[in-house]
Amino acid sequence: MTGLDRNSVRRTAVLAGAALIVGLLPLASAGTAAAADPDPVPVDRFEGEVPFASQPAEGLFTWGGDADDPPELTLAERSDAPEGAKVLAGDYDISGYGGFTHDYAADQPGHDWSAHKGIRFWWDGQDNGKKTAFEIKDGGANGEASELWTTSFTDDFSGWKQIEIPFGDFTYRTDYQPVGGIDQVLGLTQMWGYAVTLPVGAPGRFAMDDVELYGKADQSLRASVTTDAAVYPVKEGGTASVKVSVATTGSAPIDEPVTVAYESAGGTAESGKDYTPVKGEITFPAGTESGASRTVRVPTLRDRTGEAAETVPLKLTVTGAKAPAETPQVVIDAHGLPYLDAKLPVKKRVADLLSRMSLAEKAGQMTQAERGAIGAGGDIAAYDLGSLLSGGGSTPTPNTPAAWAKMIDGYQLRAQATRFQIPLIYGVDAVHGHNNLAGATVMPHNIGIGATRDPALAERTGAVTAAEVRATGVPWDFAPCLCVTRDERWGRSYESFGEDPALVESMETVVQGLQGDRSGRDLKDDDRVLATAKHFVGDGGTAYGSSTTGSYTVDQGVTKVGRQELEAVHLAPFQEAVDRGVGTVMPSYSSLDLGDGQGPVKMHARADMINGVLKDRMGFDGFVISDWNAIDQLPGDYAAHVRTSVNAGVDMMMVPYSYKEFSATLIDEAKAGRVTDRRIDDAVARILAQKFRLGLFEKPYADTSGASAIGSTAHRAVARQAAAESQVLLKNAGSVLPLKKSQKVYVAGSNADDIGNQTGGWTITWQGSSGNITPGTTILQGMRKAGGDVTYSKDASASTAGYDVGVVVVGETPYAEGVGDVGNGNDLELTAADKAAVDTVCAAMKCAVLIVSGRPQLIGDRLGDVDALVASWLPGTEGDGVADVLYGRRAFTGQLPVTWPKSESQLPINVGDTSYDPQFPYGWGLTTLTNVPGGGTASLRALALVAAAAERAGAGTVARTAVTKARLLVQQKIGTAVTAASAKPFADADHLLLTGHYADAVAKLTQAYRAG
Repeated sequence: MTGLDRNSVRRTAVLAGAALIVGLLPLASAGTAAAADPDPVPVDRFEGEVPFASQPAEGLFTWGGDADDPPELTLAERSDAPEGAKVLAGDYDISGYGGFTHDYAADQPGHDWSAHKGIRFWWDGQDNGKKTAFEIKDGGANGEASELWTTSFTDDFSGWKQIEIPFGDFTYRTDYQPVGGIDQVLGLTQMWGYAVTLPVGAPGRFAMDDVELYGKADQSLRASVTTDAAVYPVKEGGTASVKVSVATTGSAPIDEPVTVAYESAGGTAESGKDYTPVKGEITFPAGTESGASRTVRVPTLRDRTGEAAETVPLKLTVTGAKAPAETPQVVIDAHGLPYLDAKLPVKKRVADLLSRMSLAEKAGQMTQAERGAIGAGGDIAAYDLGSLLSGGGSTPTPNTPAAWAKMIDGYQLRAQATRFQIPLIYGVDAVHGHNNLAGATVMPHNIGIGATRDPALAERTGAVTAAEVRATGVPWDFAPCLCVTRDERWGRSYESFGEDPALVESMETVVQGLQGDRSGRDLKDDDRVLATAKHFVGDGGTAYGSSTTGSYTVDQGVTKVGRQELEAVHLAPFQEAVDRGVGTVMPSYSSLDLGDGQGPVKMHARADMINGVLKDRMGFDGFVISDWNAIDQLPGDYAAHVRTSVNAGVDMMMVPYSYKEFSATLIDEAKAGRVTDRRIDDAVARILAQKFRLGLFEKPYADTSGASAIGSTAHRAVARQAAAESQVLLKNAGSVLPLKKSQKVYVAGSNADDIGNQTGGWTITWQGSSGNITPGTTILQGMRKAGGDVTYSKDASASTAGYDVGVVVVGETPYAEGVGDVGNGNDLELTAADKAAVDTVCAAMKCAVLIVSGRPQLIGDRLGDVDALVASWLPGTEGDGVADVLYGRRAFTGQLPVTWPKSESQLPINVGDTSYDPQFPYGWGLTTLTNVPGGGTASLRALALVAAAAERAGAGTVARTAVTKARLLVQQKIGTAVTAASAKPFADADHLLLTGHYADAVAKLTQAYRAG
């Protein structure tokens, strides 16, 4: 007997038994049961009828965050199978995310589930207490381009159990949608299957059987009653208006009446004293159009005494439709209390508010959650949350400025339901423009900004970023990264301004671009944001092979330095940031080993560094925000993680999905005396002070007046200039560059026409991606717009005959953090396809090679065949800027922010090293200016005198100009014949220039000239 036969027998027996029972019931009951319980419709029986496959075919497939995360699936024979002979079984051990999907075939119509009440399946419980997410796929083109609707169940049982999920329990996913949303209505008429997301953090196994649709749909499943908000703030004495609406799936009129009984009841406000009670009923008759609404008004009363906010829940009882997910609350605004007086000094406002807060409210202020974790946002008030963030790629649907503002305003509205209506502070990683937002102006990454050697331009890029970020309702940016990158094998190299702390310090003008005046007085403006200096301290110095995070090799590893090097290299940029008034600081994931016998200690546990150095010695008066789940890397149990990090000086904890656990644990630790009241008050005072400075208490909602400038011509002009100035001309034999518009140009290479590769990681999503991911201009498009006679062949397969010059644009594909570490599936070599393109083009004509990458690429074996070589870094969305220097609209002026190595075995290699023999030294950068000085040693002697005199007189601009002329003169002599003897003094000279030792810089350049 086959599995299906056994299934048929089993089902026949069940139905026969049911029929016998029905026969014993009264006739009316039997008729009702028959109408209400039609036969279920199978989706999956797992007997082999659905293969393991993927789109466009129908099938089961697995997925995960990395190679280890997808579960192993089998169709297993089980004697205890609830249906048939086989079940779907699997093992998993997930660190990121993972699960499996059943998609229907993309070349067939979607399935209609609208006649049913819900979906159910059998699950073999392991009683592990973990939640498993179950989602269904609605509308769109196919299963991978549909809307995702989700719910979950808890595995708190043993053995087989049938899980029933009414369709009404599914909610629209806000943390991820593959297509950015369709209509955000669960239509059920075009369904594409389901997906299961398995628990993370511990190995497990599962078994599943008989997925089927059950029950009969009723109006309450396709009709729902909603209110226009969950929270209705109103000034004391005002009247709140609650709009109650009825809506249906597909917008059809309702076919049965819907009644809504309402009553003001409960809450913290006192009926008759604080508000006039209301009670009544609304009826939407049969035939009412979807979207119809009625208004319930709740009057409040004035008692003229200062008090905290008070709540008036409006209880709604719905018949004939699905009730709102939450009871709407009228909130009588806090009023008459000193902390609400904007005329008082920030310090007094903080002291007053802090004195009124409970321990739970203080713990909430110290807690930051991910937007994707809080659903509709009810937990904001329930846990008094102080902050939310969007991690990389965590965006609203659709990903537009208006949607960002609406989303954040919705969260701020939730905060108004708290006792003191403390606004949220919302943060994003806008590390090179508002890079999560499609259509924003994307700047070059910091490595390119460092190459510009232009502090004023760095400030302007920060100002553009701040304006675009704040216009979407976000007041806080987790930038800039002040890491000093010391090993280009590190996947975060491009987040650094360079390898020299003096260069990093010089670029910290970006802090003023973001925040405005050092005093913080500009933070309340609609074009400024709170900045974050990260990652404190030493993240750029982690040793290769020291990381213990997954497959990372460098990132989150150990920085082993003496105190002198720590101060000079890694701490110096943070002192500069504190002096500039930076509002927040983020500790590093990495560990610090000072050779003092303690061994490596995670930075989130280093009270000596956070409390001792940053806050006490440097005088930092902002607040410290942890990195994403960083406390989970500390030793001990979770309570130890919490008390260790808080006592070390971390003021707010980024605990994206464990905010409830963190808040509860912090409260317990405080009650037990392991975290003092004084420490908590210090943390909360620091957080509140920045919220007051940002003006959030007076204006918590988005000021979108600047939204029209997002991605504007003016903003893109700044990014275009930054892209142009970031281009570093490493070689230019025969003056191949700049190109002439009269030349026929052959363009090839993987990165010539790819905006995703050009913008790199941290663009739209955390890791970034290749392809047309955001509006902008590729390098190829920029060349065409510049008026060039351009032919493009990505792989150089088109004929190379008849061209004057070739431009080959090669380099890396996007990555972020440790995912990009060399040794973690990455190296510093060009791909085989890129090498082939270089070889083909450069063998056929004069050629210029542009390397679009986050770090140097090894090109030495081809350097002799390349006429011109350009380090393009990751120039952002404005490829026009690259075209500007290629065609001579602007001169090449960029300089290397890091040493360009000859081989990977040389790494780490940095300016100041005793042994220093690079391909190109730190500070190298040819120019296409026509006035490159000549005159040899005589000119150098004259420039040395000018530099010395200007240095004595404090004339920095004159002195810097003299050093720059000396550098260009030396480069002109050395050409590509860089030797160790010339490279070391050349690199040292650039460091001396940045530190104001201008005469010494010219002396070093003279030494390099003689060695060259």
